[in-house]
Amino acid sequence: MIVAAGDAKIDNSKYKAKFETKAKMLNPDETLELIGHAVGGVCPFAVNNGVNIYLDKSLKRFDTVFPACGSSNSAIELTIDELEKYSNYSEWVDVCKGYI
Repeated sequence: MIVAAGDAKIDNSKYKAKFETKAKMLNPDETLELIGHAVGGVCPFAVNNGVNIYLDKSLKRFDTVFPACGSSNSAIELTIDELEKYSNYSEWVDVCKGYI
């Protein structure tokens, strides 16, 4: 799972260079089954076993971020350090474009 800023878009060439495969957006059924959260509430916390969390560098320009919390009407404000801690992320990546 890639966690990126809301205004960032996946850069297909960067993604393929990093992960050696094409990026794919999951459909709603796949998202719930593979990640463990429904679309609208997908977050980097309490995901299914085997899901690797990658934080995109597009997030680093903010002091705090507001990821969802497992439902379509919840979010939490976290510092970048807190996001790293609570997401149990694998690594920082640079796979996005289109942000300021």
